[in-house]
Amino acid sequence: MAEQTVGLTGFGGYIPRLRLQRKAIAQANAWVAPNFLGKAKGERSMANWDEDSVTMAVEAARDLLGPDDDRSHVDAVYFGSTTMPFADRLNSGIISAALTLEDHVRAIDVSSTQRAGTSALMQALTSAKSGETRNGLVLASDHRKTKAVTAQELDFGDGAAALSVGTDNVIAKYLGGASLTVDFVDHFRSDTEEFDYNWEERWVRDEGFSKIVPRAVKSALDDAGLKAEDIAHFVLPSVFGMKFIAGLAKKCGLNPEVARDTLAANCGETGTAHALVMLINTLQTEAKPGDKVLVAQFGGGCDALIFEVTDKLASMSGKRGIAGSLAERVEENNYMKFLTFNGLVEWERGMRAEQDKKTALTTLYRNEDMLMGLVGGRCTETGVIQFPRSRISVNPNKHTVDTQEPYKFAEKKAKILSWSADYLSFSMNPPNHYGMVVFDEGGRIMMDFTDVETGNVESGMEVRLVFRVKEVDEKRGFKRYFWKAVPIPASVAGAQAAE
Repeated sequence: MAEQTVGLTGFGGYIPRLRLQRKAIAQANAWVAPNFLGKAKGERSMANWDEDSVTMAVEAARDLLGPDDDRSHVDAVYFGSTTMPFADRLNSGIISAALTLEDHVRAIDVSSTQRAGTSALMQALTSAKSGETRNGLVLASDHRKTKAVTAQELDFGDGAAALSVGTDNVIAKYLGGASLTVDFVDHFRSDTEEFDYNWEERWVRDEGFSKIVPRAVKSALDDAGLKAEDIAHFVLPSVFGMKFIAGLAKKCGLNPEVARDTLAANCGETGTAHALVMLINTLQTEAKPGDKVLVAQFGGGCDALIFEVTDKLASMSGKRGIAGSLAERVEENNYMKFLTFNGLVEWERGMRAEQDKKTALTTLYRNEDMLMGLVGGRCTETGVIQFPRSRISVNPNKHTVDTQEPYKFAEKKAKILSWSADYLSFSMNPPNHYGMVVFDEGGRIMMDFTDVETGNVESGMEVRLVFRVKEVDEKRGFKRYFWKAVPIPASVAGAQAAE
């Protein structure tokens, strides 16, 4: 009996639209760190104030899953991150609720190492190969805080990657891999600290990467029954530059030319997500059927996985993925905005921000599908669609009772009916944009707007819905999530319709 093919069946990605110019960082800190001016090239991705590792993972997953809101085929979620919003709450459970997955889904958080993303992927592949799961969803996302005037502030970026794992319609067959566990501490962050403590770069480069990665690569090649010259693409995140990675590839026996772009110039390193971010970008921009791709991630040792691209990759041509997400950029030169969004400066929020934001956990639980998944109701007798769902229909001509079935709004097309830009109410990014959103198939919701360019909002504009942080209860350390509307400029909406 032939061995079943296991591998990647789809991908999705999300890089925040804001791209902070490194020149802005370097110029703001030139008085204390003039050496930064030498690194003031390119840009790094910058999450909005209402984004975190969970919301970015949700967006990457939605990109993978597409507009079909039936996600019943997903039976496992693996979420890798070192910046999960909750230390003791199932973060992958939040993601599952936002994606309206079935409650029998297997949800697992993987953390505490930069290779959490690749380790989550290895778990999913092992589970699929054994038959325990059929359609696993692997997500990796990081939103790391950095101290001001550090190299990490320039090198890091925010982002997320999503891969589906299974045995049907495989776009990249898994050939083999290896996991090497070594307690080599290149950096660390204790449970009482906000920021990483980083060790000397030369030590990390020469004793860490240069000695540990080749061992993992050799073990992966042996497991896959391949030779180094068989590899067409070498994916390895590192902030040490492409020259170093090419040299490391050569040390592993690979052709230095197979080392793939780390996306340092236009994204930055996205932490646990970055190996998968680079893999997806490689699949989108360079890989072709028959190519063998070696993906490695360093951190507490090293993971190395090898895939062979199949002709099914062509089915992914319409995905936004990482390449499309990188193209959807807005240049940001306001360094103070970056510091504020990341909670790195104390600023006067005014009395309107002084309110108790305690979340009623009982209400959240009883209305989870509505609050987390944006699920409303549709009357089975009259067809009237409404949000929120209730026992009594809002149909003015026929107030039917207990006739509503769940109706998912998140993937439906909608437009702005009316809106306001408010400087009086508190907002992390004033003015506070909000308004009434009407859906093409019926129903309307009053929503906050996000990712807004002031002066570019108009009634009648199309919107897409995104899962974001609604409020933060700083007194108790609880984040509350909900859905927001992102206005789509007419030019972009027209281009999407043409596609």
